[in-house]
This record gives sequence, C-alpha cells and structure tokens, in this order.
Amino acid sequence: MLEIGIIILLAYLIGSIPSGLIIGKRFYGIDIRQHGSGNLGGTNTFRVLGVKAGLTVTVADILKGTLAASLPFFFQSEMHPLLAGIFAVVGHTYPIFAGFRGGKAVATSGGVLLFYAPIMFLIMIIGFFVSLYLTKYVSLSSMVAGLVALIYSIAVRDVPLIIVVFLLLSFVVYRHRENIKRIINKTEPKVKWLG
Repeated sequence: MLEIGIIILLAYLIGSIPSGLIIGKRFYGIDIRQHGSGNLGGTNTFRVLGVKAGLTVTVADILKGTLAASLPFFFQSEMHPLLAGIFAVVGHTYPIFAGFRGGKAVATSGGVLLFYAPIMFLIMIIGFFVSLYLTKYVSLSSMVAGLVALIYSIAVRDVPLIIVVFLLLSFVVYRHRENIKRIINKTEPKVKWLG
C-alpha cells in the first residue's frame, strides 16, 4: 500500500512539472500564463513563444505522462500503469508547482498512452494531424485524437484501456469547453502554418 501511495505521489509531482512555465521564464523571460490563452500547455506555448518552444514543451509534457505510467514497472508494482498515468494528468492540469493552473491534459494523456499502447499513440497522432490539416483547429484535433483512441481501445477490447481512455477523453473535452463554444461561434483561432 505504501508503494502505491509513493507511485501516486511521484506521478502527480512529475505531472506537476510546469514545462511551459519553465521554458518561458528560463529562455524567454516570459510567463506564458500572462499571454495568449493563459494556458501552460504546448498550444499556448506555440502561439506565444513559437515553434521551437512549443515543440519542446509538447515533447516534455508527453514524456511526463510516459514516465509516470512507467513508475509501476520501475517499482515492480502490480499497480496498473494507466492508473499511475492518470495522476500525472491530474498533476499536469492542476500542478502544485504552478498554483494549480496547468494545461488541458492532451499531451500528458498522450504520453501515458504512448507507454501503454504505442501503436494506438501513433494512430492518434495521425488522426490529430489529419484533423488539424482539414480543420486548422488544434483544440478540435486534440478531441478527435482522443475519439480515435477510444475507438481503437474498443476495437482491441482492452477493458482497462477503454475505461481510462474514456475518462481521459471526457476530461479533455471538459477542459476544452470554452474552445468548443468558440468553434461553434467561429471565433476559435486557427493555425496559420498549414496550407
């Protein structure tokens, strides 16, 4: 029981590392929470600080989820890796190191799934970029990627994966509720670098 508690705590703390805040302050002298959407995730970092910073933050946020999901393996615990990963997602969204104001859980959720189901992760990425190319909306494409993951998990009949993907997708949709309103009102920003 102590071992599971340690994994949960570590997963949350790993998820709480505010990549966007660190990159913005350390290399650009900017608190990205004061700019753009005010979000600490990769999308706002792309918009505020550019491609290099955005990619760095996105990769870091993905790896937080992957590392957290791998903790049961390192501890030789019977705890399910997806359960550990959920606590990293909570940490990313409500980080103790950044006043509990974090990102929208997309990249870190993806990182959890990368560890557990790498083929599904690849299919999700393809779904994300196809949607992004067609719609130019990052927020919508993030939700589409989650839906692709849910369909995949149902197809492979992995019950723990179905449950966790459903929970993560629901959380991502909840975190994007303002984006959904803006998409409906046609005021959501579109990416400009796709033809």
